[in-house]
Amino acid sequence: MNEPRTARTYNQNHARRPYAAGRRRVSIYVAWSYPAEAGRNPAELDNRFSTMTEVRRVAWPAYEEPRWSDPGQFQQGIAGSLELFFLNWLPFQAFVEEITGFVVPVYQRVDQAGRRTVLDERVLGDTDTLFVFGLDHTLTGQHAEPAEVEALQWFLGREDARLVLGPHHDVGASDDLAVRDVEYHHHRDPLVPRQQRFGGYVRSLMDGVGIPVENRYGLRPAVGDQDQTTSAPLAAVRDLDTRGWLDGVDHFNFHPHLPHYAVTTDQPDVVHVLARQPVDLARPHPFTDAGDTEFNAFLWMPPAGERAGDVLLADSTVFSSLFGGDESLRNFWRNVA
Repeated sequence: MNEPRTARTYNQNHARRPYAAGRRRVSIYVAWSYPAEAGRNPAELDNRFSTMTEVRRVAWPAYEEPRWSDPGQFQQGIAGSLELFFLNWLPFQAFVEEITGFVVPVYQRVDQAGRRTVLDERVLGDTDTLFVFGLDHTLTGQHAEPAEVEALQWFLGREDARLVLGPHHDVGASDDLAVRDVEYHHHRDPLVPRQQRFGGYVRSLMDGVGIPVENRYGLRPAVGDQDQTTSAPLAAVRDLDTRGWLDGVDHFNFHPHLPHYAVTTDQPDVVHVLARQPVDLARPHPFTDAGDTEFNAFLWMPPAGERAGDVLLADSTVFSSLFGGDESLRNFWRNVA
């Protein structure tokens, strides 16, 4: 990874961005408790992130340079793998800053120092496009408070508001261990345990503001190239894409376990499924056993009723350079941000 153009900062209060017509202010809210995630016991097999040592072992020799492998330069526990998220969001942040002229702050619900930032006016007051990344393991107990739901409803009452939700996968929800094992061998990522359930905070937020969608499973996309850096082309429903969210977008970057965004309402036109992702059918999965060959990868809820803003759903990995990227992906970043 190239050195960033500017020095990194931490432990500073956010400098509010003034409104500027035609320029969107983008913010990222990571809905985890960093201490709860980093402090998980590595002896526990399920529902935790990998340690950096485990990442190095599985991805060997990709992370054997001293900047990754030297304990004096990079943390080797779970905290090290969490830092990979931050490092690989940097290209997205830099891209958005280049096209908007505004820096892109990254908030954490609970940060490294234990400071808690709830979703309120401090975050929403100078934001036009808000990304909420649901990377919290559900057992850490992150849930939206009533005041946060109320603040988000206020935010979505703005005509220019845009909310992008990214609850991550829900692997191993079944109590049947044999089913969990089938899921594991379907996605084929040894760094993901037999059970890894994400997104408790985003789920509670969606329940609060009336977004009828659930993140389910962790499905392996069919690949679009031999190097497995891009997924197979999206099955896009372009006649519903009246806002052009997918203009110039054919595919997303590849990630071996992506959620199916299941629509939980029968009411028509509430949620538009704009893109489905073909599934890798080489190995079985309960989702494909039921006859499905594509999962919902990108959804749009147009303004309705008192909600004047747009709601989009796309997995947080789509905005990370850790899983590759090309012009199609950058077009998507531009359209959304």
